[in-house]
Amino acid sequence: MTAAAMPVPAVAADADDVTRAVAGDAEAFERLYRGHVARVTSLARWMLGSDDVDDAVQDVFIRAWQKLGTFQGQAAFGTWLHRLAVNLLLRRRERRAVHADRHQPADLVLETHAAPPVTPDLRVAIEGAVATLPDRAREVFVLHDMEGYKHEEIAAMLGIDAGTSRSQLHRARLALRDRLRS
Repeated sequence: MTAAAMPVPAVAADADDVTRAVAGDAEAFERLYRGHVARVTSLARWMLGSDDVDDAVQDVFIRAWQKLGTFQGQAAFGTWLHRLAVNLLLRRRERRAVHADRHQPADLVLETHAAPPVTPDLRVAIEGAVATLPDRAREVFVLHDMEGYKHEEIAAMLGIDAGTSRSQLHRARLALRDRLRS
């Protein structure tokens, strides 16, 4: 296979599309969107539940378009976008939590929600169990166990101590184990 016929690695293609998108090429940004929307949607679903995933994903890509000129290429575009998405999703959760606190105590919300339906599909069962976790435990669980961040990174993102991150992760794992056993 000649060098011209060899497939372009995703990172190199992303870098080229970023350069073109910064220059105003909407088709290049659409390629970036199509290449990364599934991962951002999955992250949003884990972080937010099923509530406003579509709006959140749209917000992430609008923000990415607005901030694309600040992308310096020190990391892969996917890494930069993922970090941008995590930050936006955390802020969205904070705003939602503030709104919920104004209208109903958190403990009452957990007591009034029906249990997730019983299903043989493990992924659905896990998603349902993760959705029932308290906000902070859920954030730490998703960021650590699903996205691979270290406790120190999580602590910096959430404005907590690394020890609090560890205890929230332990709490989340225990709660998930109990919910998945029942």
